[in-house]
Amino acid sequence: MERQIPAGVRAIALLFALCAAYLGVAGLLMLFRPGFLPMSAGAPLLFGLELAGPYMFLLMAVAGGGVAWGLMKLNNITRHVAMLIACAGIVMLLPTISSATTAANWKALATAGAGIVIRVVVAWYLGRADVAEYFRPAP
Repeated sequence: MERQIPAGVRAIALLFALCAAYLGVAGLLMLFRPGFLPMSAGAPLLFGLELAGPYMFLLMAVAGGGVAWGLMKLNNITRHVAMLIACAGIVMLLPTISSATTAANWKALATAGAGIVIRVVVAWYLGRADVAEYFRPAP
């Protein structure tokens, strides 16, 4: 008998899968059609790692897909990895928020703020005790 996957975990897994698909498609486009897509296309998700080129896009796509798959399999280690990725994303967005605030750039402030809110919700939801119970091994 399979365990039920909470809707929030499904939504977070979908978010990771969509990010992985985006990075995978962008990485493949950059690899097979150089110059077609700028490397800055991955900046919102890679935070400077996009400068390593299309292979970093593909590596992070595999990592994101693995996290999505692990969440759907209710793997507890993957839950912790997803929370770590969300927290790292929060830290990476702090300089953007700071510079957008001092420059009064409302668009960047809203975009980075939304990114922080989404990441906080992901980390908070996966860290809840009732959600963690779903990731415990079945007796």
